[in-house]
Amino acid sequence: MARSLAAFLLLLVGAVIASAVYDEEDSVGRAYFLVHDLYPGSKMMLHFTGAATGAPALPRTRAESIPFTSTKIPEILSRLNVPAGSPAAAAIRSTLKECEAPPLDGVVAQLCVSSFKAMADFAASCLRTRDVRAATMTKLSKDGATPRQVYVVESVRPMPVSGGDMVACHRMPYPYAVFLCHTTTATLYTVTLAGADGTKADAGTACHKDASPGISWPTFKKLGVAPGSVPVCHFLPQDSMLWMRN
Repeated sequence: MARSLAAFLLLLVGAVIASAVYDEEDSVGRAYFLVHDLYPGSKMMLHFTGAATGAPALPRTRAESIPFTSTKIPEILSRLNVPAGSPAAAAIRSTLKECEAPPLDGVVAQLCVSSFKAMADFAASCLRTRDVRAATMTKLSKDGATPRQVYVVESVRPMPVSGGDMVACHRMPYPYAVFLCHTTTATLYTVTLAGADGTKADAGTACHKDASPGISWPTFKKLGVAPGSVPVCHFLPQDSMLWMRN
């Protein structure tokens, strides 16, 4: 299982929808569009970009032996051989700050985890059962970067979620694999896209019926809709995982 997670961490892909709302990071999880854009034949300008090699996944005992708190940043930098003024040090500070922040309104539980086993334990606790499964959501037919191009929606398939609630885990910038996990509710779809250069993508898509945490009021304003009026969707990054009941 640890080996499969390590392999998964090597595949990091982002996407940008030119006609949607997105921020300066151009990351797939921050690009929003409306549910009525998801129908066969719909066209979207997308850019799936090959990302750098992912940080290694550590065994739980090893990961938990390293401090993970902003009060011990000097020790963390020393243990991980990270120069204090480097971009990697800035990423460590940013991730710790986000991990230590209180959950957004509407999030029942949130936790940063540094091992697959800790991730599974958190998901089982939130979903109140050990009978859970993890799913990686977005996959491309080609490795590496693809050109910014028009993709055509070929199919939209609903993905049933037992009980309706789930746990989403998003990879954070850190010298080793760290995921920010939180509870969420959404309608899930697998959207098959075909690019002009022949690239195929099966993109996991989450559509939120209400003002979901992370979707700001300016986003609704730019999309021209009021919170709760129509579902607002986003593709799930390839380096994210969703945990659901079996």
